[in-house]
Amino acid sequence: MIADRIIYNIKTIYTPDQKPPIRGRDMSSIKEIHQGYIAIKDGKIIAIGHGDGDSSIGSNTELIDAQGKIALPGLIDSHTHLVHFGSREDEYEALQKGVPYLEILNQGGGILGTVEKTRKATFDELYNKAYQSLDTMLTYGVTTVESKSGYGLSLEHETKQLRVNHKLNDTHPILVLSTYMAAHAIPKEYTGRKQDYINEMIHDMKRIADLDLAEAVDVFCEEGVFSIEETRLLLTEAKKLGFKVKMHADEIHSLGGAGLGVELNCTSVDHLMAISDDDIEKLSRSHTVANVLPGTSFYLNKNYANARKMIDQNVALSIAGDYNPGSCPTENFLFIMQLASNKLKLLPAEILNAVTMNAAYHLGVDVSKGSLDVGKDADIVLMGAPNLTYIFYHFGMNHVQDVFIMGEQVVSKQTIVR
Repeated sequence: MIADRIIYNIKTIYTPDQKPPIRGRDMSSIKEIHQGYIAIKDGKIIAIGHGDGDSSIGSNTELIDAQGKIALPGLIDSHTHLVHFGSREDEYEALQKGVPYLEILNQGGGILGTVEKTRKATFDELYNKAYQSLDTMLTYGVTTVESKSGYGLSLEHETKQLRVNHKLNDTHPILVLSTYMAAHAIPKEYTGRKQDYINEMIHDMKRIADLDLAEAVDVFCEEGVFSIEETRLLLTEAKKLGFKVKMHADEIHSLGGAGLGVELNCTSVDHLMAISDDDIEKLSRSHTVANVLPGTSFYLNKNYANARKMIDQNVALSIAGDYNPGSCPTENFLFIMQLASNKLKLLPAEILNAVTMNAAYHLGVDVSKGSLDVGKDADIVLMGAPNLTYIFYHFGMNHVQDVFIMGEQVVSKQTIVR
């Protein structure tokens, strides 16, 4: 088959080589193709291997010289709070003085402060801010993101956030997947009336489903937010409506959230800094992915999820950025990966599997995303590094040079192509 374009002179192609969920020892296994090429037609990979791809070259084939860069699959950030307004630097000093994150929330700040700003923002203000963040993520090699609502906490404003997601997906090169997360906090107007808010969310989920505004539903299962039983109720109702379900689980307190996630067949349970050994064992026997977010631990100066133990006990693991205004205000996904190396003690191959194939799996896009294989979308990142390990060794740097999504070049020499 003749290619539309061929990327050649790639020093090494690094890609997952197993079906997901990839777990345990298998997470340290990837495929390496040296002096390779990738041939693309109609946005898909039609050939990949060693050499220059001569058999796929036709008279109209565009030839792109990678100039000895390394190639990875497009990176997948599987947990973000992309659409919001305002910032929270006013809380930064309190956090540095040791004021607990949940105490700031209880005082009306934190998530609730962002809710107030997001409710006041127009659709266009939210869209423009989020579009700029996506541009930044793109320059760090991100080609797919999951974006949660949760800063509206009412049907009107949650749907506003989700509609922004849909417009971003239509207009930005990055694939944007939407998650409904009104169960992020209790809005001020429902203080002392939590059950009324839960009932409203159950009613609103039906409207979200009718409008086809989200693929999944997420709940913040945490002390002082939503209990195990409240989370079970909300996610059970979400499943009845056909949503995939996931959880913010065991982030600050060990409540057994990850175990509940396994019980409910959640696609992922996220954070897990306070997960119990018993729940690690439950995850190891499930298809639920442990989605860890090291940037949050870094920013809040909290303990890191024990990702090393999870992998060693045969859990399927992914890594996400958790971009949000209060506990991880950065779009630099490469730095998140570098934290996973330095703080979580993960190997380069484990990290690659975690931010590509396993992330694609729990987002439900692994048929088309997550690895560089014939038939998959040509989402490709070229990095100016001699090998995969170097991008973790030389930290704090953006090694991404060029990015392709569906075969189209969207970043060239670290500059977005318009």
